[in-house]
Amino acid sequence: MALDAAAEKAAELGFEPTVLTDKLTGEARKVAVDLVREACSARHRAREIGCPVCLLAGGETTVTITGDGRGGRNQEMALAATLELGDEQGVCALFAGTDGTDGPTDAAGGFALPNGLARAMECAVDPRTCLLDNDSYTFLEKIGCLLVTGPTRTNVMDIAVLLVHP
Repeated sequence: MALDAAAEKAAELGFEPTVLTDKLTGEARKVAVDLVREACSARHRAREIGCPVCLLAGGETTVTITGDGRGGRNQEMALAATLELGDEQGVCALFAGTDGTDGPTDAAGGFALPNGLARAMECAVDPRTCLLDNDSYTFLEKIGCLLVTGPTRTNVMDIAVLLVHP
C-alpha cells in the first residue's frame, strides 16, 4: 500500500512511476548500488517518454557492521548511492524508514544527490572512510542529506525513491 500510494503521488507530480519490488532485501550498500544503476539505465526510458521517471522499492535490507560509526540501513544506502552516483546528473534518491527511525539514530534515512561528492569535498568528509566505518550518519549530516522526520507511528517498510530526469 505504501508503494502504491507513493506511485500514485509520483504520477500526480508528473513522474512515470515504476514499482520495482516490495521485497527489497540484501546488503544495504550493494542494493543501493544496484538501484542507482537501475535508475541510470532508466534515463533512456525517461527520454523516450519525455517525462521524468520515479522508481520505487520497498522492503528491508541489512548492514554487516564492520566499523563503529553511527547510522542505519537506509543511511548506509544513501551513502553508498552517493558514491555510486558520483557526478551523474539527473538522478537523485531517498532511502527512508516509514516509521521515521533508522538504526539507533534520530534519522529516518537520507538522500543521495548528484552533488553529494562535491559537498563531501567541501565539508572535508571522506565517503569511503565513512562507509567502511559504518558511519553514514556523520557523512549525511555533514553534507546536509540526513532525513530527520521524528517518529511517524507507522511502520510499514523501508522505502527507496529514485527520481530520474531525462
